[in-house]
Parts: sequence; structure tokens; C-alpha cells
Amino acid sequence: MNKTQLSDESGDVPGWVLITLMTAGLVVLMWSVAGPALKGVFEQALNKVVAF
Repeated sequence: MNKTQLSDESGDVPGWVLITLMTAGLVVLMWSVAGPALKGVFEQALNKVVAF
């Protein structure tokens, strides 16, 4: 690689960084939506085990 090739790519964000950030964003979004429902299911299951 010569110097001009390196300077042309200096402002680019690598694809893996974008994929990682988008995946983290999707996880946070899904967790915020599904979190309360999952908590309710877990508490119901725990109550059934404790009552047994």
C-alpha cells in the first residue's frame, strides 16, 4: 500500500464496528420491549416452583 491508499481510507468506519453497534442497539431495543414480559414469566415460574 502506498500513502495515498491509506489516506483515502482514514475516515472510513470498519464494517465490523457498524455491525457491532447495530447489534448492540437491537439488543437494547428488544430488551426494553421484552424485559417486562420476560420478568413476569420468570416470576410466575418461580412462584409455581416455590408453591410446589
